[in-house]
Amino acid sequence: MTSATVDYIIIGAGSAGCVLANRLSAEGRYSVLLFEAGPKDDYLWIHIPIGYAKTMFNPRYNWCFYTEADAGMNNRKIYWPRGKVLGGSSAINGLIFVRGQREDYEHWAQLGNPGWAWDDVLPYFIRSERNQRGASALHGAAGELGVSDVGEPHELAEAFIAAATQAGIPRNDDFNGRTQEGVGYYQLTTWRGWRCSTAVAYLKPARKRSNLRVETEALATRVLFEGKRAVGIAYRQAGKEHQAHAKREVLLCAGALQSPQLLQLSGVGDVEFLKERGVSVLHHLPAVGRNLQDHLQVRVIHRCAKPITTNDDMKSLIRKMRMGLRFLLWRSGPLAIGINQAGAFVRTHADVATPDIQFHFAALSADMPGAPLHDFSGFTSSVCQLRPHSRGTVMIKSTDPLEPPAMQPNYLSAEIDKQTVIAGLRVARKIAGSPALQRYIVDEYMPGKDAQSDEALLEFARNTGVTIFHPSGTCKMGSDAGAVVDARLRVHGLAGLRVVDCSIMPTLTSGNTHAPVVMIAEKAADMILQDAH
Repeated sequence: MTSATVDYIIIGAGSAGCVLANRLSAEGRYSVLLFEAGPKDDYLWIHIPIGYAKTMFNPRYNWCFYTEADAGMNNRKIYWPRGKVLGGSSAINGLIFVRGQREDYEHWAQLGNPGWAWDDVLPYFIRSERNQRGASALHGAAGELGVSDVGEPHELAEAFIAAATQAGIPRNDDFNGRTQEGVGYYQLTTWRGWRCSTAVAYLKPARKRSNLRVETEALATRVLFEGKRAVGIAYRQAGKEHQAHAKREVLLCAGALQSPQLLQLSGVGDVEFLKERGVSVLHHLPAVGRNLQDHLQVRVIHRCAKPITTNDDMKSLIRKMRMGLRFLLWRSGPLAIGINQAGAFVRTHADVATPDIQFHFAALSADMPGAPLHDFSGFTSSVCQLRPHSRGTVMIKSTDPLEPPAMQPNYLSAEIDKQTVIAGLRVARKIAGSPALQRYIVDEYMPGKDAQSDEALLEFARNTGVTIFHPSGTCKMGSDAGAVVDARLRVHGLAGLRVVDCSIMPTLTSGNTHAPVVMIAEKAADMILQDAH
């Protein structure tokens, strides 16, 4: 055993952990030790925006999880990639920068979480942001996280946007502006043609500080306690067991799957469940690992009438060379953008107050995200229900920290989720039927013309739906019996321990989760420093 003692220990150098490491070490007053189970982010394809196809199934940089067989998905096990590298999932994600809706955060506050309403969190969104468009009442230009426009619009993305407006969806040039509803281009977490993960944005500038130490390929195995106070962690590195001790706090930033796993391995969870798994119980907190929510995506794929898709690019040596040269010389072209360029936030029916589905439009097609591209010209409109009512669980299977927990999303177990997905697929067909896009379509590859009834569309969703990579909610913030942390992200009933990642979301935000997690970490850093004084 080797040992170290610092003020703060952070477990997980992902979207939240890198932010905390920067902010807590900034004054030089406190010593910080950051642990990451994965390696350094020195793989080139991490930093090239389109490169996430190279990390989607790469076990060196990705946990490559699978869910349990899910009855709602016809007993399929769904692949759940999660980042295992400095930057975490922000190093392998789809780059889309979406905060969610004002109403998401108002709802968090209404659930009994003071300080989390929209006006409370907006300053943290602004503080984190370095937006290419400059500063405004809703955007920041001096933050760490680079946010850029799609530099070169694709012909098919233009057609999708035009078709959506023809279908009655308003144009929106800023999904993080006054309103989210509408169709337009996403902004991406890129800067000057490169991916801007939190490891690049927050951790890299802080690495030179003498009060910050970063340990990679170091797997946290349990939290150490004295009584009910967290005082450190045990971790495994290079085949050896080590301990590190925290004078002030231990901060779990391992994500919605591994933060509850680590709590349960440490004896924090439902007492009967932990006993059944052979874990020595420290603290009864039955909500740990419950309230799991995720965004399910169901992809509508069309065969394209023109050879202008990324499928076509990747079949041509000359076109691939041209893409490579453009990135090499000017940091431009498809390699500098990523997969999804355009999108939309849409209400499926008039009595929905705010958009309840999201579209991701990509000028390519494959059997699943990150899989080999189809050999035909194809493009994809991915439909995602924004606020699912289905709830699942994340529960350890054993006391082995290397054994993935049992992840059961229970997709489509709520009736409203089924109806919203069906309605979203019909909206996708309405957009595809508009003149601006119709002229690019040979036929609907999937779900295909035979899938017309609600029952057929639901069956298509069950057979082909996959995650859009936003598992959340498993260490819920609140003061009710279903909560794990309070509004200052402290674990109920314990001292010196907080959770800071997307697991604390009481309800899933309406959109991609990376920007909200950065905001959560920015706000948590302020609360931690306030409580330290």
